[in-house]
Amino acid sequence: MLKVWNASLVLATGVLAILGTFLVRSGILESIHAFGASTLGVPFLLLIAVMTASSVYLVASRAPQLKAEHRLDSLLSREAVFLLNNLVLVLLCVVIWWGTFFPLISEALTGDRHTFGPPMFEKLTVPLALVLVLLSGIGPLIAWRRATVANLRRNFVAPIAVGAAAGALALALGAGSRPDALIMFTFAGFVLGGVTQELIRGTRARRVMAREPIPVALVSLIRRNRRRYGGYIVHAGMAFIFIGIAASSSFAHERDVQLQAGQSTRVGGYTIEYAKPTAQLVAAPNGRLERIDLGAALRVSRPGEPPQIMRTYKSFFPSEGPMLGPVSRFFEGESTSEVGLRAGLRKDFWVSVAPDTQRLDPRVQEGDRVFSKADKDGGLTPAQRNEFLGQALGGLARSYANDPPPATFRVLVSPMVTWIWLGALVVLLGGLIALWPSPRAVGRRVTAAYAARVGREARVPV
Repeated sequence: MLKVWNASLVLATGVLAILGTFLVRSGILESIHAFGASTLGVPFLLLIAVMTASSVYLVASRAPQLKAEHRLDSLLSREAVFLLNNLVLVLLCVVIWWGTFFPLISEALTGDRHTFGPPMFEKLTVPLALVLVLLSGIGPLIAWRRATVANLRRNFVAPIAVGAAAGALALALGAGSRPDALIMFTFAGFVLGGVTQELIRGTRARRVMAREPIPVALVSLIRRNRRRYGGYIVHAGMAFIFIGIAASSSFAHERDVQLQAGQSTRVGGYTIEYAKPTAQLVAAPNGRLERIDLGAALRVSRPGEPPQIMRTYKSFFPSEGPMLGPVSRFFEGESTSEVGLRAGLRKDFWVSVAPDTQRLDPRVQEGDRVFSKADKDGGLTPAQRNEFLGQALGGLARSYANDPPPATFRVLVSPMVTWIWLGALVVLLGGLIALWPSPRAVGRRVTAAYAARVGREARVPV
């Protein structure tokens, strides 16, 4: 069943992967993920056109071989759920495609570029994501061809109870303020309950038949049914991912705060104290000054836990602009922020600093004047220039550390981000299990190849 559908989705995935590369490499969209304008746009566009035309030709030319051998017997069946699941995925793809290209379409039609903002994305994608998670839990539990009341009762009672318990726990922990997140936690609990139920049932049956210990029975069960149970594990991983996304996007606490050394603030249950400023020069292996780091050491704590020192800083790299002075070019070039991170299963704590360098401006300008005067008086050798520059920047670093101006900190407390990474690892594990060839499948392929060779030789006239 659904052979045309499956082949078309596989081919469309390949085309869309190249389309995504085209978007970030051509420069036609303004995004933090995009590169600058380049000459790669036209080649990628031609490649997309060739891939699309080839995909259409492949499906059309092989339509007779892809003809479905069976039809849906009932809308209340696993086949129907799989079909609905694919429709939801395609609809999500269409929404994201439209939102991505909407600025270009609006500019082409009206001359003005309008954006498809995050609120509109959330209104369209969140309900679809909820339906997708629910269907991923229903699919493995419902019967093939046609479900009966007895089948529904036998397979759905326990997972529904687990989902209800997950929703009640989330409600007790304060998720009631975000109904969409509460529903997601409930549906994800339902998915995990269904996967756990299927693993328990299979392991119990395997244990009875083979008289194996529970761990051995579980491993044997998965090994003998890789595609089935690998798929179940993928569903569990997706549930973990959606739990992490719902929690981190709905219940994050973010705040920008300006602090003097010694002051503190509270964000998301954490107490953050600006313990002391930090400043250092960093040189390359050849001795050339590479950057200057200005940052802070913070004392972070929450009730019931000992305080922890976290460090964050901003690195200032020199600009190559010829009109800038030797000292000022370190504060006019590019800069990067090193984020302080404290990760955990429950919460992630992030903090970054934006040092106020305006108080250093008089000393920076004075350093440029001293270098300019020294060059006019007879010039400096490269070694002398690097030494004096190190002394000037070292003085600036000591000045910042000894008499620091207020610094602006961005603090983010985001719950359950780690669950997204754990879910991705679970998905990877499930995919590897499902794809890994079983010894029986390898044996069948060898036997089939041998039989085909014997058949060809038997047809050769003597």
